[in-house]
Amino acid sequence: MSVKGMPQILIIDDRITNQRILARLAESVEPGVSVRAFGDPLLALAWLETHDVDLVITDFKMPNLDGAEVTRRLRAMPRTADVPIVVVTVYDDRQFRLLALEAGATDFLLAPVDHVEFRTRVRNLLALWRHQVAARRQAERLRLDLEASERLRIDLMRESREALGQLIDTVPAMISAADAEGRVVFVNAAQAAAVGLSPDDLVGRDVTGLFGAERGALARTLHAQVFAEGDALPGFEEAMVRHDGVRLDLYTTKAPLRDAAGRVSAVLSTSIDITDRKRAEERLLHLAQHDPLTALPNRAYLGDRLRERCGHGRRSKDRFALHFLDLDRFKAVNDALGHQAGDRLLVQAARRLQAVVREGDVIARLGGDEFAILQQDIADASDAEHLAGRVLEAFRKPFRIGGRNISVSASLGITLYPADATAADELLRNADLAMYHAKAAGRLGFGFFRTEMDAAAQQAMRLEGELRHALTYRAFDLVWQPQVSLHTGRICGAEALLRWQHPQRGIVPPAQFLHLAEETGLIAPITEWALAAACAQGVAWAERRPGGLRVSVNLSPSLFATRDVHDMVLDALAVSGLDPTLLDLEITERVLVDKVDQVAATLHALREIGVTFSIDDFGTGYSSLAYAKSFPVQRLKIDQTFIARLDSDRADAAIVGAIISLARGLEMQAVAEGVETAEQVAALRRLGCDEVQGYFLREPITAGELTAMLDADIVHLAAG
Repeated sequence: MSVKGMPQILIIDDRITNQRILARLAESVEPGVSVRAFGDPLLALAWLETHDVDLVITDFKMPNLDGAEVTRRLRAMPRTADVPIVVVTVYDDRQFRLLALEAGATDFLLAPVDHVEFRTRVRNLLALWRHQVAARRQAERLRLDLEASERLRIDLMRESREALGQLIDTVPAMISAADAEGRVVFVNAAQAAAVGLSPDDLVGRDVTGLFGAERGALARTLHAQVFAEGDALPGFEEAMVRHDGVRLDLYTTKAPLRDAAGRVSAVLSTSIDITDRKRAEERLLHLAQHDPLTALPNRAYLGDRLRERCGHGRRSKDRFALHFLDLDRFKAVNDALGHQAGDRLLVQAARRLQAVVREGDVIARLGGDEFAILQQDIADASDAEHLAGRVLEAFRKPFRIGGRNISVSASLGITLYPADATAADELLRNADLAMYHAKAAGRLGFGFFRTEMDAAAQQAMRLEGELRHALTYRAFDLVWQPQVSLHTGRICGAEALLRWQHPQRGIVPPAQFLHLAEETGLIAPITEWALAAACAQGVAWAERRPGGLRVSVNLSPSLFATRDVHDMVLDALAVSGLDPTLLDLEITERVLVDKVDQVAATLHALREIGVTFSIDDFGTGYSSLAYAKSFPVQRLKIDQTFIARLDSDRADAAIVGAIISLARGLEMQAVAEGVETAEQVAALRRLGCDEVQGYFLREPITAGELTAMLDADIVHLAAG
């Protein structure tokens, strides 16, 4: 290993927070792990010119170089040509994962990184690297042994054949010599023991008596070449069966022995037992091509088979189908029952897939809860459809996990060769796209790839590029929706709403790009910008208005899984200088359900410094009462769908009244969203609601317009 036997792991990520998280995870894989982290990939590459590492973990999306180029350069460096490389991508970066694998990446991890999967994969890759290093050292020792044998041969030629025979018995190799007629002239003890006879019994026999019929015939041919050319032959691998039936793998060399006149008088054969090394190589190859959890082939193996089938198909006109399968609700099982239960579920799912495919079809686990089936030799699309039906039927029966019945459905995407594509990477991408469309259409279903799916994916990629450009060049803006107190009639707060100033499309509302930002991981830097901008504006208002104005910022649930929200908020407050009591963070009920302990710790720590919290869209999410009472929340924001039918639907009116009563009982404030009529305001006042916001009061406005309203101290409603 790199540092006195202890593994050295290199992390390349342009974000300090990601570096810290990955470093802590890497250090926990096993005792003694040494971690070095770089934010700039160019600095990391320069450092590697003089340092050795055992594993490289690199983010894909970075300035200067992306993960694929970093991988490509690492493979070109002698020190890292064979070192395992793991590329971290977000869940939907399928094309980037393919680019990284084509550049030479060993594996990839999905961001946000699952801690258990991270440790398992890193531990396996380090073990694989240890085996590779050990195999190389063994090969080097074998090479040195051969060199020693060759030096010994030269020395022994200066002595008598009798002295030669005595000496070569001490060499850990099978050594023999044969003359031009193919008769054995001497044999060492190791070679004789492999045949089950003594050296004296073998001397004078034909080489077929020493090597067997097949090896003996080959030996005669090779010996004739040595006698004719007078040169040693390149070493080669061969197999033999020992006298007790044990099969051995050998590395054999053939070299000339010369008499005093310099003529070739015999051919020296030296064979070294490399059986253990060959078995180790086979095990390493199996590890490199198979998933350690399910023992199924992995993505690398599937890619090789696909390329092989594509090449064969072009010659033979064969047709085959590639199925991509993703388990629905797998994350819920992991979160509820733990990763061990999730692993048992994956193993059982693999067994069910093996039970429905034909012999010759290939099932692979691609990572996480994704599987693939290479269905060989189909007649038409109906064959693929029938297999998909069998697969989905196999998943209708509940899984038995830890004494519980767990129902987990699946979504399946299918692409056909050669109708859809004739290259392996295109087929992989097509099947992946078809699977995601099937999942979006509804669980427990399947769908075939269609060309318009590729167009949609290309459009999403263009939009992602534009979104990244917008983030780089600050093409975002905040507008504000005032929040008015029903007790005073005055503005008591303002919610920050994000807008994207697109050069061609104009103002793009969040509904059209936030979903993509979530999938690509861009939601974190976008939220960082919005939080910083909102805090800065809050400071400006506090300087003009005694007591300041509460500013509200929405936080995505995914941030709590991928970023340190506590540090993000503290940074924004520190840079802006905003009083923490003027910052309100709006979260959804989903945040309170996912990673409960982690989220609770973050919310309580921020509440201690004065930050307040509102539960957005309250009443439409999870177990509202159970979670609302357990977290430091100050406001419940009533979802606008209830407010819209407040005057016409008694059930919605009852729900609104219940939420307001709940807020009062929990010593919280109730805030109504989407208020559009005076009648709704009157009804909310009667029910005891504290604050309202919506188009009846004012549509979202610029910070300057809101500043003018604050300066004029406009009263929007009569005090209740």
